[in-house]
Amino acid sequence: MTRIVLTEFISLDGVIEEPRWTFQFERGPDGSQFKWDELFNSEALLLGRVTYQGFAQAWPSMGNDDFGKRMNSIPKYVVSSTLTDAEASWGPTTVIRGEVVAEIAKLKEQSGGDLLVEGSSELAQTLIAHGLIDEYRLMLFPVVLGAGKRLFPAEVNETATLTLTEAKPDRDGVMLLTYHPAPDKASATDAGAA
Repeated sequence: MTRIVLTEFISLDGVIEEPRWTFQFERGPDGSQFKWDELFNSEALLLGRVTYQGFAQAWPSMGNDDFGKRMNSIPKYVVSSTLTDAEASWGPTTVIRGEVVAEIAKLKEQSGGDLLVEGSSELAQTLIAHGLIDEYRLMLFPVVLGAGKRLFPAEVNETATLTLTEAKPDRDGVMLLTYHPAPDKASATDAGAA
């Protein structure tokens, strides 16, 4: 079964939008390894249209090192109702249209490696709302932005608890955090009673 791994640069107040604000912080070797591991442990990228188009403009000119080569060559899925197949030309790309949640749920049922979601705030919120995220990898930056698109939707149908599985400080007060959805307490209690 394929896992969906969500990775984000995030401010203390939950903003993930256009993370140019991260440039003021120095990422240390642990932060670089954090990003390397998630990319090279993934089988494909799963992106929203805006992130895909931004990456497709930037990454082809940054393909000189192994990380850039991987970004350009890794298979990509892009969620869009407007992007044409001809416009989806950055490396091997499949456009997901129609019933996005159902299509992504089908991808999860396939055997294979991780699907890595980067940026893509609308897609991230949709996946979160439908319980499709298997791992959250967050680089938490010590800044409060006050405005911008946030990772989690303003309203959720039910509370979701996450389990912190790794926390490591990096340079400049940046934290490298990994979370997994916590097991459902009712299911765990029922399983224990059986």
